[in-house]
Amino acid sequence: MKLDNFFTSGVVFDNSDLELRSKFQMVNIALVLSSLSLIYGMITNYLRGTVGLIPLEFILLCANIILFFILRKDRNRFTLVSTMITFQFTFFFLFLVYTNEPSSLKHIWLFTYPIILLFLQHKKYAIYWFLFTLFALLIAPLQTFVDVSYTPFQVSYISVVLIIVTVIINFYQAKMEEARKLILEQQIKLEGHLEEMKQKDQLLSVQSKQAVMGEMISMIAHQWRQPLSTVTLSVSNLQIKSLLGEELKKEEIAQALENISNTVVYLSETIDDFQTYFHPNKELLEVELHELLQKAVNFVLPRLKETKIKIEIKDFDNLVITTYMNELIQVILNILNNAVDIHMSENTPHPEIVISVKETESSVEILLNDNASGIKEENIEKIFNPYFSTKGKNGTGLGLYMSQMIVQKQFNGHIEVQSSSLGTTFIVKMDKHLSCDL
Repeated sequence: MKLDNFFTSGVVFDNSDLELRSKFQMVNIALVLSSLSLIYGMITNYLRGTVGLIPLEFILLCANIILFFILRKDRNRFTLVSTMITFQFTFFFLFLVYTNEPSSLKHIWLFTYPIILLFLQHKKYAIYWFLFTLFALLIAPLQTFVDVSYTPFQVSYISVVLIIVTVIINFYQAKMEEARKLILEQQIKLEGHLEEMKQKDQLLSVQSKQAVMGEMISMIAHQWRQPLSTVTLSVSNLQIKSLLGEELKKEEIAQALENISNTVVYLSETIDDFQTYFHPNKELLEVELHELLQKAVNFVLPRLKETKIKIEIKDFDNLVITTYMNELIQVILNILNNAVDIHMSENTPHPEIVISVKETESSVEILLNDNASGIKEENIEKIFNPYFSTKGKNGTGLGLYMSQMIVQKQFNGHIEVQSSSLGTTFIVKMDKHLSCDL
């Protein structure tokens, strides 16, 4: 919590200011990382005997420190601080291009510029800053005031790459904004429903959905952490090679940009998956059961990055069912998350979760089996009760209750549980083809 307050300049934000909170965090991160980079640059320049840049780096470092404390003194100075940071980075990047040799590769820093612009500035002003920087780059070898070592081809190549990076980051930010608005819209709708609902079952349903949304938001963070690390690593590799004075080939830059582009496409696809899950309209759909189960598993996979837990879907013939897809995913997801939680809390030696399917002419059974220590006998009869949880403060006690309600009321079925010291199996029994009459 203290670290989080550090990156928000000690300012506390409520849920209505999440976007501003993110901007405060980005400003502080930019100040800290750029300060560390400037300190590193001064040290390396001193050791290499290239002391010409040290005074400038020192001035920029002092400016960072001043901006850092201004933001903590008065949160209303955010626009001023973000503008000063943008000006500082713009000046520094152009200075490197105008005064350094291409072989030094210090222009590589320029490719972090779109991130700073898009996160710190309003989009309209960001465009102005970007066009100014692009113009200053393109005229660098043409103007006669400063002797620039870059050729027109080199600055045009750098400009094209900069434009590509900007487009990619802008696309990524747009998708993030789209997802944020969608989640906020659903939260507003749920809050409205909560005021209208009077019966206990309806109230529990809203509470359960809110709990699931919290888990799904957490999963989005897990889902994106590794791809974003990949983007950071690609840029960092180029930066490190540049700072070490190693030769950086065009192919390496192209490969790095391709990796970043592929990662952004992947992030876009995950947004589409989460959009489908949060879609408010409930309708019967014909779905391939294996594909539906895989989608539910995909939501859980980010939680497994740091664990040894394996999830296996047993092979079965292509089975098409008619069901409420999102509700069934919610049921499967609740059971999977519980299995993951118990494995993580017990540190099971070889943890695994196996999903299998049995079918009859008119019904289908989905079996989810884990190899943890099982559920205590005295708790077996209670696990489907509302507000009963074995997780203490970490559980709402609504997940299995609502899963049972969904299966009973919407799928014309029920959930059974079998447990021993060798593991637990949840069996979701339901009609294979639902109709609107239910």
